[in-house]
Amino acid sequence: MTTPTFELEQALIAQGYPRIAGVDEVGRGPLAGPVVAAAVILNPQDIPDGLNDSKKLTARRRLTLDEDLRARAEFAIAEASVEEIDDLNILYASHLAMERAVAALHPAPDYLLIDGNLIPKGLTLPAQAVVKGDAKSVSIAAASILAKNWRDQLMVDLAQQHPGYGWETNAGYPSKQHREALQNLGVTPHHRRSFKPVHNILYQE
Repeated sequence: MTTPTFELEQALIAQGYPRIAGVDEVGRGPLAGPVVAAAVILNPQDIPDGLNDSKKLTARRRLTLDEDLRARAEFAIAEASVEEIDDLNILYASHLAMERAVAALHPAPDYLLIDGNLIPKGLTLPAQAVVKGDAKSVSIAAASILAKNWRDQLMVDLAQQHPGYGWETNAGYPSKQHREALQNLGVTPHHRRSFKPVHNILYQE
C-alpha cells in the first residue's frame, strides 16, 4: 500500500515556495450536514508519523493524528452550510469551504496543493490540483484528517438534537438506517434538499 509523502512539497520548497498548504474537503456525499474543508501547513522538520488518507485510518488513529496536527502544524477548518450546498450545488459549496479554510490561514501560504482535479475559482494563490491527493501528499492527507474529525464530531452533536437518523455512526451518509428514518421521521433542517432522496420525500405525490 502506498502512503503519502512530502515529495511534492519538497519540490515546491526547492522552487521558492516555503509555506505550502494542503487542502481537502469531506462531506460531499452525505444527505445531511455541511461540507467541511481544512487547509494545513506542515512544519518540514516536525511532520507527524502515520499521516494517510483519512478514509484509510481507524477512528482512534485519526483522533491521535488530529491532536498531533493541532499541536504541530498551522491549520484552518471551514464549512459551507446546507443552505449554501442547496443554493450553489455540492461542488461549488465544497470549493467555497476550501476557499474559506485557505483565507483563514495567517500569514497566507505561498502555494496550495488541492485534492481533486479542480482548483476553486476563488483561490488567487499559486496552486495545483492533485488527483487522489490524500494518498500522495502528507499535507493533503493532514487536511483530510482534520476535516473528517471535525465533521464527524459535528454530526455526532447534531444526532443528539435529531435522534433516529444514525448520524452519530453514518455521519449523514445515506445508510439504510438514515434512508428509513427519512421516510419515517421526515426531513430535518439539516438535510440537503437538493439531494435526490431528500427532494423525493419532500415532493412525493
